[in-house]
Amino acid sequence: MKRRLLQIATTLLVIITLAIWALFFSPRPQNSTDPAVLAGDGSLVNYCQLPVLDGSGKMASDIPKANTPGCSYSHFPLPVLSECTEPLVEGADDIRGLWQAVDGGHVERIEQCGRRVVVTTSGIIHDYGPNSTLGENTNDTEGVALRLGGRAFCPRTSASMIWNQGVLDFHAFGWGPVVVRRYLKGDQLVWEYLNGSVTVMNRLCTLPESEITPNR
Repeated sequence: MKRRLLQIATTLLVIITLAIWALFFSPRPQNSTDPAVLAGDGSLVNYCQLPVLDGSGKMASDIPKANTPGCSYSHFPLPVLSECTEPLVEGADDIRGLWQAVDGGHVERIEQCGRRVVVTTSGIIHDYGPNSTLGENTNDTEGVALRLGGRAFCPRTSASMIWNQGVLDFHAFGWGPVVVRRYLKGDQLVWEYLNGSVTVMNRLCTLPESEITPNR
């Protein structure tokens, strides 16, 4: 019995160690974000003037995948899909734009074209869908840093964003359970999280000054 308990404890320790390594210490994904996107100032954009998705410009697969640079971007970047005009796929709702929680807190930008969706908020960039450089799933970081010896380690994240009858479902690791849902309710955007929390957001045209530099 004692030996059996020791085997179980050893197995759990190995699993936990591997999980921590994968989360914080595994190699970071290649950052293929267009440098001009990260260098530009996204606070100067009017987010009530959205691109016309008429197929006259680039397709989603023509544009490099965007990733969170390091553990966080240093300032709110330019839109990733500004040149993409691919029409939305069947079943997708148009939730593009800049959104802020009704309590004046959380702010996020959502971009779409074709089957691709990019969410930019709080220092992170989650980009899902066809692109010209990397895989379809988001493969970047969550922006919460673990500091050891003066060095920052940020947890890896991976998810898919799949439309389900007008609801954008975020599946952990691309194949796992739904951890986030986003959908329109009237003129507002609703964000449901795995823990049961619900954030209702209103549309903005310009980025609040407080969001130019992210709170990490």
